[in-house]
Amino acid sequence: MTVVLVVIAGAFGAYAGDLATYGMLGWGGERLARRLHWLRGRQRVGRMTARVREELVSTLLVSRLIPGGRIPVLLAAALSGLTWRRFALADAPASLLWSVLYAAIGVLGRAIFPEPWQSVVAAILLVVLVSQGLSWLARRRALPGEPPVAP
Repeated sequence: MTVVLVVIAGAFGAYAGDLATYGMLGWGGERLARRLHWLRGRQRVGRMTARVREELVSTLLVSRLIPGGRIPVLLAAALSGLTWRRFALADAPASLLWSVLYAAIGVLGRAIFPEPWQSVVAAILLVVLVSQGLSWLARRRALPGEPPVAP
């Protein structure tokens, strides 16, 4: 029962944080992106916004698994003109899946490893391997002469 409560609390916290961040990025995201020089490559932003529009739930979920991936994806969603309602509906399952995944990592890590720090190291390695695998796939899918799209 405790794990279920942790999953619900984690999903709710992630969801509320995403909604707040999306709201702020929708309000001043383009100005912020220009200041941080994130909009240098308009093609790259265009590809990211297209990916967000096509595969919203999976893109939101994967962005949580890649260190530093959440804010650029939320910014691309905000810049793409995605409505608040559509974002809120798509982010709910992504937040819940993320919370379930990390709770499962915690439960399995505790069952597999005798020390808690070992499960933390294993989780970090798993996230790094997944993100590197996704980057490798993105490079393979890139057309010749085009820079690869970050996942």
